[in-house]
Amino acid sequence: MSWKTALYDYLHARNTAETEASAGVLANVVEDERFNRETDARYRRLIESRKERGVKALRGEMRLKLQHVREHEEGVTADVECRRQFFYEQGGRERKECIVIRERVGLIRKGSRWRIAQISARESEREKTRQPYSWLAEEGIYTPEGEISSSQPYLNYSILNHVGTYPETRKKLYDRARAVKYADTWWNGYNPAFIEFEVDCTSYVSQCLFAGGSPMNYTGKRGAGWWYSGKQGSRELWSYSWAVAQALQLYVPASRRGLTGTLVSSAAELRPGDFISYDWDGDGRFQHNTFVTALDAGGMPLVNAHTVSSKHRYWDYKDSYAWTDKTRYAFVRVSDEMDG
Repeated sequence: MSWKTALYDYLHARNTAETEASAGVLANVVEDERFNRETDARYRRLIESRKERGVKALRGEMRLKLQHVREHEEGVTADVECRRQFFYEQGGRERKECIVIRERVGLIRKGSRWRIAQISARESEREKTRQPYSWLAEEGIYTPEGEISSSQPYLNYSILNHVGTYPETRKKLYDRARAVKYADTWWNGYNPAFIEFEVDCTSYVSQCLFAGGSPMNYTGKRGAGWWYSGKQGSRELWSYSWAVAQALQLYVPASRRGLTGTLVSSAAELRPGDFISYDWDGDGRFQHNTFVTALDAGGMPLVNAHTVSSKHRYWDYKDSYAWTDKTRYAFVRVSDEMDG
């Protein structure tokens, strides 16, 4: 058996395990105890969630793409991308959820057979930055502790024209359908009009909001407003609120100009075009954002996201390795009418 055969055996086992929400079949091909333990806990949450939602699993499809392979004395390390589609029935209707899993898989030879020795995620739904952000109401800014940017970047109109601008009016209507269409178009890709961030979840949500007609509040300062203007030489020109999960979550409910919104108390109050922020550890620091693109049969949000690329995924993210029993959410209802 070749290492590629072992890798594809893992792919089929993973697809079965994800569909059935059962880690048993994975343990037969994966020797990484940490991975198996965390995956088993995740499936237990998933079983509970599906039961509560009235979801019946139908089938799963998974395709594997080898992105990089390194052969070494101990074995083989392969960077893989697995694009998975999960089909299920809820409320008498068939639905589909998509997610792209990017992993690093370590394989070792044992006698005549290859085994999966280690699996690690190549991207995480936890933002790497753990620096706290605060809203300073008296100064009208949000900023990382100890930092207030004084830069005055140039507004790159060519970037803005490329993604679409809107007529200058006193009031602007938020086009939810247009925002959702953008979200579904770019859920697993990067619009070349924007910088690709290593952790891209918040920039993706900002792009969706902008595509729906949310007007930028361009201040030229990293710590104020909500804006993006590309690059000038080596400088990246964007506000914290555009690309940092905590900053966007703090900014929108407090904003009185341009992009505005309201915190609501439950996910059931959201509609397509709104967004959700995730505080995985319950410590007040939000590390992930998703964009609501549909509602399930129970009227609950289905979301799209980057890092990890997801389409029509159930909003609570209990299927994520980042989720903990301390996870808290912020539900942001985007205003339908905004000042331009």
